[in-house]
Amino acid sequence: MNWITRDRPKIDRIACPWLIKRFIDPTAQIIFAPFKQVLTYAKELDAIPFDLPNVEYSHYDDRCTFDYFIKKHKLKDNALDTIAAIVRGADTDRHDFAPQSAGLEAIFSGLAYNINNDHKLLELGMIIYDGLYSWATHLYQLKHTQAGPAEQMLLDVFNKYIKQNSSKKAPQWAKELKEIIQDQIDTNMSLSLQQVSDELEINPTYLSREFSKHFDNLSFGDYIRKLRIDKAINLMQTTSYALTEIAYLTGFSDQSHFTRTFKKQTGENPSVYKKNISKGKEEAK
Repeated sequence: MNWITRDRPKIDRIACPWLIKRFIDPTAQIIFAPFKQVLTYAKELDAIPFDLPNVEYSHYDDRCTFDYFIKKHKLKDNALDTIAAIVRGADTDRHDFAPQSAGLEAIFSGLAYNINNDHKLLELGMIIYDGLYSWATHLYQLKHTQAGPAEQMLLDVFNKYIKQNSSKKAPQWAKELKEIIQDQIDTNMSLSLQQVSDELEINPTYLSREFSKHFDNLSFGDYIRKLRIDKAINLMQTTSYALTEIAYLTGFSDQSHFTRTFKKQTGENPSVYKKNISKGKEEAK
């Protein structure tokens, strides 16, 4: 079967051919054509057009064409759902959908800048998405530092984050969300509102509005940041890791971001806080 889309592919138009060839039609032929000629060539070559306006395989609601392929062909695969959120965020400049979206966009923007041959770009893209699929299938919960006993030990360092007001009965979605957040905190601290909305099958707008009622009167973002800082404090107290390492292990992209968030939460710079911990330990001896 022939499939045709616009030339100069970057994100969605690389992800969709990968999805087609790996999960829908392994013998598919992918054709790239100038935007104004796609539909004409589609008729001449008996090809199915995708990722352009007014065709079946295209964006819908806040989803991209990759999402539509998954929906249309009923592909039930958690790894594909994970990749879909990343592709959606990269393709629509909504990096809040998945933290990996910004990286995916940067990679394919750079490749598209360097490579003028669409099929050569697709060939490289197939390899990249194969790797992304393996990560989403087997490695999604891991950071690259989690390779031995020391990293495994860190998973057990902090065993209590979430406190629930016992005077109120939380809805079932809040209980499930606590488990999802706990799982992410124990692994890579990487979690977005869109991801948990998809996991719980709850509208993200509703979840955002109701979240604070069941999570210490904090917004989703503030709650996750609080838990990150709580974990950072625990690592300061129980390990000899440097602040740069603690920042990384608690999900911060750089130490300056970690420092700003830490000071906002505690009123102190992390370096001062850590020194006070060390001083307290010395005085206790």
